[in-house]
Parts: sequence; C-alpha cells; structure tokens
Amino acid sequence: MTEAQNQRAGFAAIIGAPNAGKSTLVNRLTGTKVSIVTQKVQTTRFPVRGIAMEDDSQIVLVDTPGIFTPRRRLDRAMVASAWGGADDADVVVHLIDAASHIAAEGKEGQAADRRSAEDTETIIAALKAAGKQVILALNKIDGMRRDTLLALSQAMFDTGVYSEVYMISALSGDGVDDLKQRLARAMPNGPWLYPEDQSADVPMRVLAAEITREKVYLRVHEELPYSAAVETTAFEDRPDGSARIEQTIYVERESQRPIVLGKGGQTLKWIGQKSREELTELLDRQVHLFLTVKVDPKWQDSRALYAQFGLDFDV
Repeated sequence: MTEAQNQRAGFAAIIGAPNAGKSTLVNRLTGTKVSIVTQKVQTTRFPVRGIAMEDDSQIVLVDTPGIFTPRRRLDRAMVASAWGGADDADVVVHLIDAASHIAAEGKEGQAADRRSAEDTETIIAALKAAGKQVILALNKIDGMRRDTLLALSQAMFDTGVYSEVYMISALSGDGVDDLKQRLARAMPNGPWLYPEDQSADVPMRVLAAEITREKVYLRVHEELPYSAAVETTAFEDRPDGSARIEQTIYVERESQRPIVLGKGGQTLKWIGQKSREELTELLDRQVHLFLTVKVDPKWQDSRALYAQFGLDFDV
C-alpha cells in the first residue's frame, strides 16, 4: 500500500458562542497562530481554515465566527457563515466555556456569562431542529471541580445532540490531544488537501488585515466598542524581496478616530509596530506597513469588506 492510500483528509468545524475559546483551540490544534485571539467577543469574522496533522490524517479546521443572536447585517452574515462552515464539515465540535456556563446558573454570574449560556441554548435548539449529532468539548476546565464538570457534562449529554463529550483546556492543552486523535479518526480516506507544511488557508492580505485588527483591539478594546475593521488595500512584492502593505482602519464615528490615532499618533504607531513585527515573522521577510484611519459610518455595509472575508453580504 502506498503512502497516499493511507492518507485521510477532511474538514472539522468548531462552533460555539462568542468567546468560547474557538480561536485558541484552533491555534492549539495546529500549533501555529492562525486565528486572532483577543479579549473582545466576536473577533473571528470569517471561517479561518487551520490545518492540523495527526499521523496520516490531515484535519482542516474551520474556525467559525461565534454563533449568537444577530442584530445587524454584519451579525447576520457572520452567523450564516458559522452555520455554513458547520454544514460543510465532516465532523463538528461544539465548544462551550464550562466555567462561564456554570457561573451563568449561579448568583455570581455576569451578564456576559448569561449571554453566552443563551447563545449555547440557541445552538442546541438549532442542532436539535437539524437532527444533528456533534462532539461536545467543555473548555476552560482549569481549576474546576470534577463533580461540577461531570454534572454539566451529563446535563449537556441529556439534550441528545452530542455523540460524546471531551473536557479540555485549549489554553493549557489539557485533553486537546485526545480530541485531536478523535478528529483524525473522523476524517474520510483520501489524499491530503494541502501541502504537509502548510498551516493555514487564508489569503495573505486577509490574514495581514486580521493581524492588524487584533493589535487595534489589544490596544483600545476598552474605548472602542466592536466597531472597527481593517482592509488591506495594497500588498506589493518589492524587487528587494520585502513586502509593502497598505491598510485602512475603518471606524464608525469621528470621535473614534482620535482613539485609534492616540496622542501625537502614538497609539497608531504602536499598532503599526506590533503588526509589522508579527507580519515580518509570518512572511519571513522585511515588511513596510502603512496604516490610514478612516471614518466611515457605513463600513458595515461595504460589499468589498464582506468579500474580503468571504462573508455573504445578502443574508
């Protein structure tokens, strides 16, 4: 039997409420940074495909946007994208923030915990309606009591939408190897879809925009509500081997522009420097990065931005 005949390859979708830890899990499974991870909910806007290898299996991970109750056009596009990613996959993992879910049931729960629990209920109801059975992964189990976890696991399993339950910590890696082996077994027989050394299937200009957007949120997440986008407007290979990248950071209101710029342009300078450092490492060559901040109250209605992220403008 030749090597190719032993190969397996397929798609695994990871769905869950915003902030369940999906991007952290994708990054842990692939062993590289593929999805942006910030403390802002709703940072993943399009299905990033991370590629994880396990023995002869290639697992193409579809990291979906968080599934939540949509309020705006962008929300609707993101939720449609998430369900689309799940429908096309060979196996689906529903990731739940276990600590947040338990907190939502008690007095100490925050509004964010209750929202997350509601989003989880929405996902369970949709899975029931579709007659789907998926794998449940209880995440963020660090420091949680075993009896509490077992009770949550049983309650979730009793909904009838899960074929099995894994308890993991995407952050520390606990239990992730077992889940990875399970995903590998679920892949259909067939040749690999990507070269062995490739870790992500994202157009470079999109990944570059996402990296800069992560830096924007890391720096101004308190002052800037979820209302900024980054578009790579030019990506040019220079004769000396370096890359010249131009990006526009869009904000919705004039009052948000000085937040991104900072005093004497210091905040924008920091964002640019951090983004350039990461892009230089990622591309393994020198990067010249030029950032512009634009006010556009209607950026959420821009077809071009939706197209950049592979989202459907018309859902």
